[in-house]
Amino acid sequence: MGLAACAALTACGSKGDRPATAAAPVTLDWRQVATDADRNRLRNWRQAWLAALTKARASGNTKALAAQGELFEPDRALADALPPSGAYRCRVFKIGSNGTATRDFTAYPWFECRVDAEGEVSSFYKTSGSQRPVGLAFHDSDMRGVFLGTMMIGDETTALDYGRDADRDMAGLIERVGDKRWRIVLPYPRFESMLDVVEIVPVS
Repeated sequence: MGLAACAALTACGSKGDRPATAAAPVTLDWRQVATDADRNRLRNWRQAWLAALTKARASGNTKALAAQGELFEPDRALADALPPSGAYRCRVFKIGSNGTATRDFTAYPWFECRVDAEGEVSSFYKTSGSQRPVGLAFHDSDMRGVFLGTMMIGDETTALDYGRDADRDMAGLIERVGDKRWRIVLPYPRFESMLDVVEIVPVS
């Protein structure tokens, strides 16, 4: 990445419960911000979906996948891709072991997360827990956004700059899949799975 792209996801001060995270980017084109590795991961999103679902079904998780309905439909994408600012409940599903996990389907408990307006982009972040994704949501089309961020760990209070540590970098597609139901699809994450899906619903 060039200097301008690096500056697009540089840490800044906190805002409310938000950790020190990404500043408003100098470019609204996520392609100029994403690393080469992350552009490649996002380019192969469909391949990751199909491989992960095939592996999970083969190990006996067909009913668990079907129980989530449209959440695990690869081509499901509705208008208004980006969730509006507010408080949400989120949970992570890991699909298809990549060799470092023992299970091909894992559903984690709900956690609290937030979306905040950051000018012409939005920030998304988990508010608690030992592993906390934090980053920016870029508009790509009416039916798709792109999330670029990093993983905060332990008692860290400041997010690592995106692009500094490939093992911490996160890249995913943001889609609305139902009435007030969104997902972030992370193809080929660094650890454990072939595909991570973050379900996002408003706090009721």
